[in-house]
Amino acid sequence: MDQRCAPAWILTAVVCVVLLAVGGCAGSAPTPTAHATVPVSTDGVAKPPVVALHRAPREPVPILMYHVIGDTPADARLPALFVSPDDFAAQIEGLARAGYHGVTMQQVHNAWRSRGKLPRRPVVLSFDDGSEGQVHRALPLLRERGWPGVLNLTWRFLPDIGGTSAVRELVRAGWEIDSHSLNHPDLRRLSARELRRELRESRRRIKRAFGARAANFFAYPSGRYDGRVKRAVRAAGYLAATNVKAGFAKPTADPFALGRIQVSGGTTATQLLRRLRDLRP
Repeated sequence: MDQRCAPAWILTAVVCVVLLAVGGCAGSAPTPTAHATVPVSTDGVAKPPVVALHRAPREPVPILMYHVIGDTPADARLPALFVSPDDFAAQIEGLARAGYHGVTMQQVHNAWRSRGKLPRRPVVLSFDDGSEGQVHRALPLLRERGWPGVLNLTWRFLPDIGGTSAVRELVRAGWEIDSHSLNHPDLRRLSARELRRELRESRRRIKRAFGARAANFFAYPSGRYDGRVKRAVRAAGYLAATNVKAGFAKPTADPFALGRIQVSGGTTATQLLRRLRDLRP
């Protein structure tokens, strides 16, 4: 057949075949993903994707506060502390699409003191207490993106998360392990001796189990503290501590009273991003 007389559909097919060979044609191009593929090392451990970093000595950073990643049981005493796996996955996807990148408390601390850099939109994802969903649900989703989490471990809850082997799995994935006390008491009500033990012994055990770089930061159990507790946390060797007062953590704030943003059950990705916009200084 004379090519000049070829029907239009044949010419269109030929063009698409050529375009597909070099990357696709209109109507069939692959949908771009929300994030780059995370490279994986030969030992199967995810490596963080390469992102642009900048010095951030005065940059406020949101610290998100999670507890249980799992479905809410019917008899849950504090249902707001349960975030379903589906909601959590949607929140992480939403954060990534909005340009956020997960970082640790140590990275933030270093950047605020001009000893390191942060991505354009850093966010700390902290998980309190210690529960299985943090390993079986949160870890895989964060590892896909090369993001670390921060586990604020209450030592008494170590069996609940799966023991030292489970926490070491988090460490291998780049997570930071910090202290949330030995037994999760109201620290304000303790004697001086009991307070020192809750702070120092939990830090000592975490470092012994998970490495010298662990437990440099503290999260007040239930956010309860006063001036005496703050002084004891500093004396125990921690670099900073977080509470539950909603707001971005700021380098100009008291390092032993850094705010966090609780993510409650039922929070959608849209609601979480809107809250971050509303709270941003």
